[in-house]
Amino acid sequence: MKCLYYLTSTLDSTHKISDDLHGAGVDDWFIHVLSKDEAGLKKFKIHSSNYLEQLDILRFGIVGAFGGLIIGLLAAILLNVTELFGQGLPSLVYVAIIVGLIAFGAWEGGLTGIASENKKIALFHDDLESGRYLILIYATTTSEQQIKKILEDQHAEAKLVAVDATFYNPFTGLKRIA
Repeated sequence: MKCLYYLTSTLDSTHKISDDLHGAGVDDWFIHVLSKDEAGLKKFKIHSSNYLEQLDILRFGIVGAFGGLIIGLLAAILLNVTELFGQGLPSLVYVAIIVGLIAFGAWEGGLTGIASENKKIALFHDDLESGRYLILIYATTTSEQQIKKILEDQHAEAKLVAVDATFYNPFTGLKRIA
């Protein structure tokens, strides 16, 4: 599967694209729209994007968990070497320290991610701020060409601006086509 990123300038165009894709058998779960005009999307019952697409929760959460793992391992080693609480500390204590710091790091990272725009969507920040609509279409290998043809033939105003893998890897970048 791939995620196709299309930009369009009007809500009416976005609505027509959504209807044409539904007519071609593409379900709402595979069409997500990012826009400043959430009220317009709701009015026309256009499926808007989710928080994982809008914010960088996942990327920062993973980075925080990794940081927590490193700090947890260092803390466990330090506790073992210094024997601060005596000899023969149960292994469960070390595991609890590591797991607790991983969870804390993931939580802190997630909170940071909530305050950050998704790195892939940030490429389109100026377009979204100017009132344009970013349509994310998740297409299977068999339906990708059909979707591209529908948009090319019936919606010349919509521009394909990026193609990405559907599997969300928070550490890979997205290259803008146009």
